[in-house]
Amino acid sequence: MNHDIPVDQLGPQGEIMAHAIDACVHCGFCLPACPTYTLLGDEMDSPRGRIFLMKEVLEGELPLMDAAPHLDRCLGCMGCVTACPSGVPYGELITSFRGWSEPQRQRTPFDRAKRTAILKALPAPKLFSLAARIGQYAKPLAPLLPDALKSPLDLLPEHIPAMVDLPRFTPAQGKKRARVAFLVGCAQQALAPNFNAATLRVLARNGVEVVIPEGQGCCGAAALHTGAREEALKLARANLAAFDMDDYDAILSNAAGCGAGLKEYPEVLHGLPDEAAAKKLAAKVMDISTFLARLSEDGGLEPFMPASRPLKIAYHDACHLAHAQGIRAEPRALLKMIPGVSLLEVPQGDLCCGSAGTYNLEQPALAAELGERKARNVLSVQPDMVASGNIGCHTQIQSHLRRQGSPVPIHHTIEILDLAYRGLL
Repeated sequence: MNHDIPVDQLGPQGEIMAHAIDACVHCGFCLPACPTYTLLGDEMDSPRGRIFLMKEVLEGELPLMDAAPHLDRCLGCMGCVTACPSGVPYGELITSFRGWSEPQRQRTPFDRAKRTAILKALPAPKLFSLAARIGQYAKPLAPLLPDALKSPLDLLPEHIPAMVDLPRFTPAQGKKRARVAFLVGCAQQALAPNFNAATLRVLARNGVEVVIPEGQGCCGAAALHTGAREEALKLARANLAAFDMDDYDAILSNAAGCGAGLKEYPEVLHGLPDEAAAKKLAAKVMDISTFLARLSEDGGLEPFMPASRPLKIAYHDACHLAHAQGIRAEPRALLKMIPGVSLLEVPQGDLCCGSAGTYNLEQPALAAELGERKARNVLSVQPDMVASGNIGCHTQIQSHLRRQGSPVPIHHTIEILDLAYRGLL
């Protein structure tokens, strides 16, 4: 797309935005892949429309406030990136644009307070856990509250588990096959601590030595994708300092959003002195499913115990695994290794569940529509269990299955592997 964007006035992120806009040929392949276009049918709520809006704002032809409602409704799910035949890096564009535009936004005091609260609580597991426990007591008041306050309460699980202290070092069992660093995540430490505990057990069982580096923190994805660029830079630099890239065979994440966030560091730090270190870290980042799949190819995994009965598992593709990282086959291959397990494909599986980081807190109505649709599609295949690889998806789908009266449980892929190893599946 031709443009007159003053790149030299926008800094390093201007190059990223101009390149993405230039790559778009307005073909429209992205439209059916976009959740908001699917729901609203508005061109301006599609990737193609949003690219045009961002171009107009950057050129000074359109006020930011006129484009903002459509841009705010973008989930950042990257479904359009998978669909695009021209390779438009839409994720880099929308993220960079939000970072550039947020300081110029005119938000109400309530909106600013809500965003600040979200970005303070999410990266702090103990604070998040406390807030979630307080939220449980407030749940009976939810029908009386406005949507902005009601939606976070609706997403809380029925039970908030106790947080688990993870060992800084977990030795390999048997012959050591690899040494990895592990990013433990934020919200999942409070909402689903067994994700990490199961990860350590499965890795150790397969000869992997695991280090949880001190000084690590939030990956910064939530801050980055909501336009809080300076906060994202601070978090990224803290992780660059915490992870000694030369000491590990890989840096593992078991959360799709966090792994994708770490891989975004080269774009976040583009043109800055940290860019080379960011590229080095990103090159070592792997999702847990990719790492285990590679171990399987290189000597195999420890055999799984069979499921206690024939088990039908519906696999949900987290957007930041399938679209942002291109990881689809690996989790499925791992689950199929368990004797007695058969996998079910979810209709419209490429469409986002509506979680999308903080989206279900900032756009609760659209997120709820997408969550309801995802739950209906999951239940249509009559599974015994649902598997996913991201805490946000886990929370969103669990909430909407519950709202539809379904007892079908949802587990992280690594939890299912761990249950099979322990003979509990």
